[in-house]
Amino acid sequence: MQEKKTTREEYQKCVNAVVDYINLHLGEEIDLKSLAKISHFSPFYFHRIMRAFLGEPIGMFIVRTRTEAAARLLRYSDIPIADIAYRIGYSSSSSLSKIFKQFYGISPLEYRNNKNFVIMKPAIIRPDLELKSEIKNIPARNVIYIRLLGDYKLNDYGGTWCRLCQFVKEQNLPMGELSPLCIYHDDPKVTPVDKLRTDVCMVLPVTAVPKGDIGFKQLPAGRYAIFVYQGSYDNLQAVYDTIYGKYLPEMECTIRDEASAERYLNDPCTTAPEDLLTEIYIPIE
Repeated sequence: MQEKKTTREEYQKCVNAVVDYINLHLGEEIDLKSLAKISHFSPFYFHRIMRAFLGEPIGMFIVRTRTEAAARLLRYSDIPIADIAYRIGYSSSSSLSKIFKQFYGISPLEYRNNKNFVIMKPAIIRPDLELKSEIKNIPARNVIYIRLLGDYKLNDYGGTWCRLCQFVKEQNLPMGELSPLCIYHDDPKVTPVDKLRTDVCMVLPVTAVPKGDIGFKQLPAGRYAIFVYQGSYDNLQAVYDTIYGKYLPEMECTIRDEASAERYLNDPCTTAPEDLLTEIYIPIE
């Protein structure tokens, strides 16, 4: 049985266990599924929580940690560059050189020979966002939906919503809630862009018969941490970082292994970006 994580300290303890493991196994293949097991977070939320606490995706953290370890060995040891590459998990010095240049703009050999070159640590951004929040039990909901595949940022949400409205009229159904509800099933940091799944939903007061690519399902009742964010959709990643890294631990929440959702409270076509209101639903126990 998994131990519940109800405080920021307990979240941080789990994150620290992952970081310690990474530091001790830089020269080995580091499997992200194994890291999720070490953290005791569910695979779905592991990547979000790690990003929130580390300030960057876990994959980037691993690469950066390896590269910083290489920099220390280059500066403070005489170990051959090829051996350093192998020691931190790269198969060749050329692989290390490529990554090293991407991070620092200089090759490992140039860095070793230039004692005056200073490597600056990448900035870790901790967005200071004020969000309205509450914990609420949501009853079961009937929804019609269309599932979209592809980049979350490029989906045609407006056109899809219009199709749901047209379906309601054609089927002589009572109009549902006017605020679209989108369920995001995948984490874009770990799922290929072309396989990301989004359900664009309309909550209805009645059941409906699915037709074509318009489906019907009932969302089960459950407990949710609900956050209201005002601002541009472009900043939603920072909002999620704040929720997972600050709000949920402070609210002593344990996350359920279910997809999160967003409800859009005003029309982006007629609302200034800074005035957009997004309601974010995080399933909790």
